[in-house]
Amino acid sequence: MRSSKKRVSASACVALLVTLVAWLGQGCRAEQPWDLWEKYAAKFVDPQGRVIDRTAQDRTTSEGQAYAMFFALVAGDRGRFDKLLKWTEENLAGGDMTLRLPAWNWGKSPEGQWKVLDDHAASDADLWMAYTLLEAGRIWRDDRYAKLGTVMAGRIAQSEVVLAPGLGTTILPGPQGFHPEPTTYILNPSYLPPFVLVRLAKENPQGPWSTVLDAMPQLLAQGSGGGFVMDWVLAGPGGVRPSLTPAQLATGKNEGVPVGSYDAIRVYLWLGISDPGTPGLRELAAPLGGMTNYMRANLAPPLQVDSEGKVLNADGPVGFSAALAPYLQMMGLKQQAKTQMDRLAALKDPSTGLYGRNGDYYDQNLAMFATGWQEQRFRIDKEGRLKLKWK
Repeated sequence: MRSSKKRVSASACVALLVTLVAWLGQGCRAEQPWDLWEKYAAKFVDPQGRVIDRTAQDRTTSEGQAYAMFFALVAGDRGRFDKLLKWTEENLAGGDMTLRLPAWNWGKSPEGQWKVLDDHAASDADLWMAYTLLEAGRIWRDDRYAKLGTVMAGRIAQSEVVLAPGLGTTILPGPQGFHPEPTTYILNPSYLPPFVLVRLAKENPQGPWSTVLDAMPQLLAQGSGGGFVMDWVLAGPGGVRPSLTPAQLATGKNEGVPVGSYDAIRVYLWLGISDPGTPGLRELAAPLGGMTNYMRANLAPPLQVDSEGKVLNADGPVGFSAALAPYLQMMGLKQQAKTQMDRLAALKDPSTGLYGRNGDYYDQNLAMFATGWQEQRFRIDKEGRLKLKWK
C-alpha cells in the first residue's frame, strides 16, 4: 500500500511539473519584451491606465486610450490592457461602453477640475477600440472583450455612419459637428483604416463596413491634392474635394487652404501595414503618387502640403518618417523605406528610449505602429485579423 501511494504521489508531482512548465512557457511567450512599449508606458501611461499627452496640457483622448490598448495587446500586456479599458469605461463612457461611445477629450477644466472636457465621440478612436476589443477577445479567448467590441461596432454604425451625397456610405469623424449643411459632410480619411473595416465586415457582413470601404478609393482620389492625402475632405452633391478644417469652416470666413499634415500622415501608415491582399489596397494607394514621387527625391517627408501639391513646410518630424516607411516598402521603394527607418534610429534618445529630441507623444504613437510592424511584432492579414509575435 505504501509503495502504491508513493507511485501515485510521484505521478501527480510529474503531472503538476509538466503543467507548470507548460504554463510558464505560455507566460514567457506572452511576455515578449518590447522595450519601446515599456518606455512609452513609463512616460505616457499612469498606474490607473490613463494615457497622458504631455504636449497638450496633460490631456487624455479616446484616441490615445485606443492606441495604447492596441499596443498592450501587441505586447501581450494584459494587465495594462485591462487598466486602460477600465479607465476608459469609467472616465470617458460614464461607466458603461455598451450605452455610449467614449468622450474624446478629458483633462483639466478652467476651474481646475479633471474631467471630460468634450463628451462628443471621435470615430477614429471608436473604430480602433472596437477592433482591438474584437481581436483581444479572439486572441485572449475572453468573450467579454469580443462582445464589447461587437456592441461598440453596432453603436458606431448607428450614430456615425452616414450616406453622403456624391460619395456614398461613409463614417463621420464623430456623431456631431461634421454636417454643416443638409447635403454636406466633413470627413477625415485618416479615421478609416481599411483593415479595420475589413475585420468589422467579416464580423458582421450585414453591417455598413464593406460599403464604407467601397467608397474609400473615391474619398482618396477626389479628396487628395496633387497626389497627397489631405487632413480634411468635403463630400456633397458635387462630389468630394479637399476641405479646410472644421474649426476654419465654423468661422464662416473660409480663410486658409486645405492641407495634408498630422492627420493625413496616418493614411500612408494604415495602407503600409495592411496585408497586400487587403481588398482594394492598390486602388487606395493609386491616387497618392505625389507623396511617392516626393519621397523618391527627398530624405524626409514634408510636414505640410496644400491641396495643389505644394509643399508648405518640408520639415516633417521623426514620427512622419516612421509612418511612411511601411508605405514606401509597400510601394516597392525599399531603399527609401530604409532611409526613413535609419532617420528614426538616428533620432532615438538613448536617455529615454523614445524618438525625437523631445520624445513628443504623437511621434511615439506613429513610431510604435511602424517599429512594431517592422519588427514583425504584429501583422494584419487580408481579413483584418492580427497575427502576433508572442501568440
